[in-house]
Amino acid sequence: MKKIEEYVRSIPDFPEPGIIFRDITSVLNDAEGLQLAIDSMDDLLKGVDFDVVVGTESRGFIFGVPIAYKEKKPFVPVRKKGKLPLETISQDYDLEYGSATIEMHKDSIKPGQKVVIVDDLIATGGTVEACIKMIERLGGEVVKVIFLMELKGLKGRERLKGYDVASVISYEGN
Repeated sequence: MKKIEEYVRSIPDFPEPGIIFRDITSVLNDAEGLQLAIDSMDDLLKGVDFDVVVGTESRGFIFGVPIAYKEKKPFVPVRKKGKLPLETISQDYDLEYGSATIEMHKDSIKPGQKVVIVDDLIATGGTVEACIKMIERLGGEVVKVIFLMELKGLKGRERLKGYDVASVISYEGN
């Protein structure tokens, strides 16, 4: 069986010269690769006591929903501003070239719930940091944050210091 790293396509000079883009569509397009990715991420949760899975739009949905299903836990989507129909809370955060806002339903996390956050990639950690702030404002406790891939050169793990962060694959650069 192939290792998960063998399913990830590396595309040089995208989106700009000097950057190596780590493409997960090659993982998603292969049934064994997709199963291996989800199972490997789910393995990061062994021994973790949690009540709910939170995933960030959109690739956090791809991996978060099957993990929630396997673990028999509810799934909470975190979306871009204006995409959720009920009363929401929001959090602004900085991007490389600007800012963005994410939201979640106000009633999606109950006080005292133990939360796992799932996303495909940790780069700078800004999106997940914003997600953590919303969960904590609602009274939830983030007990684990898991990613398929980590770009160590962008130091996102440092931004999430104090939280239990794990990734299946780590790349040294950006």
